[in-house]
Amino acid sequence: MSLPPEKASELKQIIHNHLMKMDIYGKIREVLSETLREDHGPAQRVLSEDDFLNALQRRGIIDDVMKDIRLSQQKHAHGDTGSPSKGVPLLTDKQNIQMTKTSIDPSRRYLYLKVLGGKAFLEHLQEPEPLPGQVCSTFTLFLHFRNQRFHSKPVPCACEPDLQEGFLFHIHTDGAESNKMADATTMLSIRDPIHLVLIKTDTSSETTLVSSYLLDWRTVLSSPSGKTSLAVELMGVGSECKLPAGVLTIDLELYPPLTETLSHDIVSTQRTIEKQRIAERERVFLVYAKQWWREFLEIRSSNESKMVKIFAQDENGINRPVCSYVRVLRAGRLLESPRQAARFVSLLAHEKAPVVGGGDKHEQWCTLLAFLCRGKGDCEDHSTLLCSLLLGFGLDAYVCVGTKAKGTPHTWVLTQGTDGSVTFWESLTARRYLHQTIDPDAPPMASQSKPSYPYRTAGCVFNHQSFLANCQPSDSVELCVFDLRNPSRWKAMSEEALQSVCDSGATSSLPPLPPLSSSSLVSSAASNQLELEMRT
Repeated sequence: MSLPPEKASELKQIIHNHLMKMDIYGKIREVLSETLREDHGPAQRVLSEDDFLNALQRRGIIDDVMKDIRLSQQKHAHGDTGSPSKGVPLLTDKQNIQMTKTSIDPSRRYLYLKVLGGKAFLEHLQEPEPLPGQVCSTFTLFLHFRNQRFHSKPVPCACEPDLQEGFLFHIHTDGAESNKMADATTMLSIRDPIHLVLIKTDTSSETTLVSSYLLDWRTVLSSPSGKTSLAVELMGVGSECKLPAGVLTIDLELYPPLTETLSHDIVSTQRTIEKQRIAERERVFLVYAKQWWREFLEIRSSNESKMVKIFAQDENGINRPVCSYVRVLRAGRLLESPRQAARFVSLLAHEKAPVVGGGDKHEQWCTLLAFLCRGKGDCEDHSTLLCSLLLGFGLDAYVCVGTKAKGTPHTWVLTQGTDGSVTFWESLTARRYLHQTIDPDAPPMASQSKPSYPYRTAGCVFNHQSFLANCQPSDSVELCVFDLRNPSRWKAMSEEALQSVCDSGATSSLPPLPPLSSSSLVSSAASNQLELEMRT
């Protein structure tokens, strides 16, 4: 079996580092000089390879090397890796953490999360045991913490799914302290949760969002051993957000361990203070939003029928300001242009939130990680993702809430150019439309352009720091003037009020945006493999 060149060079480097650690080269030089001095006179300096190997064996150096190699093999034999999207390789054993010197910086702090299995997934209580090689429905666990994304290997759906994997996270600190190892006090101030998303994939490759959970990992800071175990109860999503979906058993461990841990009361008090502060911010914003809405209705009575949406429910049934669903998202070199970003978003499937029984549409605005992991969502999910990407490209982008043909509620994206032009972006199809206003006061014989876009009314627009409601006499898109800085046409919310509840870290119910990660598929290798299979 031959290794690829890069793997061979990596293996050589690991062997070299291991031999350097044992100082094997210094020992060999000592044996060589002693052998030349003892076994040969000054006139004879010829030493055969067999003589030199016998000298190494007599002094026990070869035995020491072989024992060390066997010990390393035993330590690695019990390891099992997961499937990371990006960042540090996944590990499943403390010994593996100590052995993987290439992936660990001894001057930085790490959080090791180990999933020990699931239980009480009662929906799959009657699930038959899959036969070897049989295609069956699977569970996959996705995780995101501070710009690091991982996912587990798929396991068969069962009442007690065999989810057993480990994940190693960097605990970064920002600013001037970024080069120092994070201590307990510094880590206590890090409020970013670990976002867990459980996805079910059925036999036809259709994905379903099972649960979305925000895990506060800071309980490990009060553990004397630097390790703690948790039973995480995962709740359902949408209309089932009050019903448990199952339980995951999780171990949390800090590496290296803390020399001084915090008391349980300090950690509990810090979390309580944060919750109180967040609740107060949300209460103040709700009071402001009610007053703002009353002022909006006083402008004209017809404003009550416009599609002005200030709050929306996420997959966990939590009401959040719509501005919190949009952030500036930079795709780096993964997406080269805004049009390519629109194409990427349109390739994610469109599916409305499932609902049991009839009635109106069940609205569910998903968090970005849940949307990306499931690979499909409603028009609101597509629009907020596209708006975030366009903001990352430096465009003046907004999500527009309104209706399309037959009065169906819909969302899309609009961007404003420096010349005042307005472009509509349909996130489901990647099509773009240039907005041209129809003048209702023009003479009857004047030519009016026929709109090509499918949108009928526009009630409000928003992005990560602005929310504006349409207060023009008509909310028809054809007649709207999208001069968003004109207060007589668009009533704006206070940016300070929005910032208090929509900024990153402003509330615990707002997980930070996960980074986009490149495909794990190597296109050239996949192309060659496909060609070989077609030839066969």
